[in-house]
Parts: sequence; C-alpha cells; structure tokens
Amino acid sequence: MKAFCKLLAAMALVLPSIALADAILDWNDTGVAAVLAARQPPPESARAMAMMHLAMFNAVNAIEPRYTAYGFEGRAAAGASANAAAIAAARTVLAGLFPDQRATLDKAYAASLAKLPGERGVEAGVALGEQAGNEALAMRAKDGVGMPNAYRPLTSPGRYVPTALTASHDWREVKPWVMKSPSQFRPEPPPALTSATWTRDYNEIKEIGARNSAKRTPEQTEVARFWTAVGVVTWNPIARSLATSKPRSLIANARMFALVNMAAADAFVAVFDGKYLHNFWRPVTAIRNGDIDGNDATAPDPAWLPFVDTPMHPEYPCAHCISAAAVGAVLEAEFGTGRVPAISMTSPTAPGVTRRFERIADYVKEVDNARVWGGIHYRNSTEVGERMGREIGRLVASSVLVPAQ
Repeated sequence: MKAFCKLLAAMALVLPSIALADAILDWNDTGVAAVLAARQPPPESARAMAMMHLAMFNAVNAIEPRYTAYGFEGRAAAGASANAAAIAAARTVLAGLFPDQRATLDKAYAASLAKLPGERGVEAGVALGEQAGNEALAMRAKDGVGMPNAYRPLTSPGRYVPTALTASHDWREVKPWVMKSPSQFRPEPPPALTSATWTRDYNEIKEIGARNSAKRTPEQTEVARFWTAVGVVTWNPIARSLATSKPRSLIANARMFALVNMAAADAFVAVFDGKYLHNFWRPVTAIRNGDIDGNDATAPDPAWLPFVDTPMHPEYPCAHCISAAAVGAVLEAEFGTGRVPAISMTSPTAPGVTRRFERIADYVKEVDNARVWGGIHYRNSTEVGERMGREIGRLVASSVLVPAQ
C-alpha cells in the first residue's frame, strides 16, 4: 500500500505538465493527479471529477450552446474563448476542493493559458469559467459527503468485534447527480445461503480466488492484480483512449467526460445504498465460516485468504463492477456497442502491463472477472453490480446534457 501511494504521488507531480490536444483532456489529467495527491477514496474522487468536468462543460456549452446545461444559467460574452473558459472552470473547482494544492494548480493553469497564444476572448472566457466553477462548488456544498461515520457493527453486549470503521458509509445518503434517490436502482437481496446460486458462487471463489489458488491462471492473476487499482484511474483512461482515437470537438469531449464521471459518482451512491442495506458477508468471512451457513455443499476453510486484500465495506453488490458498467453504458451511448478503436490502459498496481479491449463491454466484463479472481466478490454480486451500473449509465446518458431543442 505504501508503494502504491508513493506511485500515486509521483503521478500527481508529473501529470499536470503533460501537453495534450485540448483543455478538456489536459485538465482531465490534472484533475486525476489532484485527487490522487489528495488520496481521496473512489467515491470522493468520482465526485471531484464530476464537479470539475461538469463546470467545464457548462462553461464551454455557454459559449457553444448545443446541449442543455446542468444547474447553470451563465451567459458568455461575445467572442469568449471556450478553451480559456474550460481551463478556468477546472482550476476553480480543483482549487476549491484542494486548497493545499493551489500552487501546483496555479502552475498548471498558467501553463494551460500559455497554450492559447493570440487566442481572442481569453479574459472573458476566464470570467465565465470561474463563474461555472464556483457554481459547481456551491451546487455540491451540502450533498451529504463527509457526514460522520455512524456504522454500527453487528454484535452482542461485551463481545469483541474488529474495531476498524467501514468505508463510505455516508455515501448511502449522498445526493445523486441524476438518480431520483440513492435507492432508485436498489438491488434485490443477495441469494439465500441454501440456494444453488450461493453454492456455485461460494465454491467458485473459494477455489479460484484463494491467495494460493492452483486453478487461477497466470493471466487471471495478472488481471486481478491489474484491477486492484480503484477510482478515477480505472475509468478516465478508458474514456481518454476513446476520446483521442479520432478528432473530436471541445464541446463533445466536455460533455462526454462530464457524463462519464457523473455516472460513476451516482453508481457509488447506489452501490453503498445496497451494500449497507444488505450488509452481506465477504468471501473471507463466509469461507472461514462455511460450517454455519446451513449448506452442506459449502465446506469451510478456517485459514482461507483472498488473493486481493478485502475492502472495508460490505460485499453486495460489487462497487468496482457498478462503476465500470455505468461508465461503459455512457461510453456505449457515445461510441456504440460494436468494435471501437483499440482501447488500451495501464495500471499503477501492475507495472509494465497493458490491457487492451476491442469493445467497451469487454472492459466491463474484465472488471467483473477480476473481482472474482481476486477473491473479494461472488459471481452474482458482479452480475448484479453490472446490471445496476448499466441502468445508471443509460439514465445519465439519456436524461442530462442532452442536445438542445
């Protein structure tokens, strides 16, 4: 974990200096670097990127009004620079969220504006972008993120239980971006412990997800390790790979990245609503207690350990799966469900490895498999998470930032 954090910090120092095709792509990198430097958990990092990219979209769209705005009624001065507006919007949001990174963000801001030599309307664009950024900050100032962790472990008086607090308990009540409520796509209960589904999932993950599994192939091990990376570093590179596969307009990229990150943020709201409602046990708990589940086909292994360290929140449904599927559904709405220009990405948790995908659905499915092969999610949980994510992504793509009439 310490090595991972050092790697993330190194990425945060390098990314803002990269020269890219437009302000949206440039500040996507800068935003990812900022949340990594802040070491935000995945839900908070999705929120930050959604706020930044929405502010950028609203600013650019006010200059090139092709789509409906989201909570913004700002008007652009004649001749305002769209790139300058996007740059200022991003800097305003990130500086508001991460004031201790102000010096780094100001350097990135100056470098971005320096890429606009001779462009007209920079001052007017900056003013518009700052307005969009400040309104994005105000919009989410009281959305429920950061509420006290009030999780109560199940126990009986006087009986010891592990004392580490679970993660993201507050997210079950965070205000969604697009969903009507956190429970809009609430999943059905997990399978009964005497069911065929539970028997299948228990024995699959016990065998293939074990730390010392003899059945897991080298590639499956590589995939499981690759996807131990979580949060914004797992879906923004997929979106970037597609965005740079062919020439695209500034407004098209602004809209796509806003939708992607809003969908991911809403996916976390939905998944933690489900997780803390059902409070289902992780494989490491279930397999060590297989003799108490009332199922003769689930033999216990008191020393069983997963290949990947188990996250500190309930198992059902799969969070990584729901965010990947939500992003995937938005990207499919933009690029189609068939073959796409080659998607490729690397991972800070698997140095030297590059994963490639011919279809967006292939990326989503690999994330599902990785959580089973890593020993931290049952097959049914990945399927339910993927289904929920697709519903959320389709909702986001079809109901906000839509073409103006």
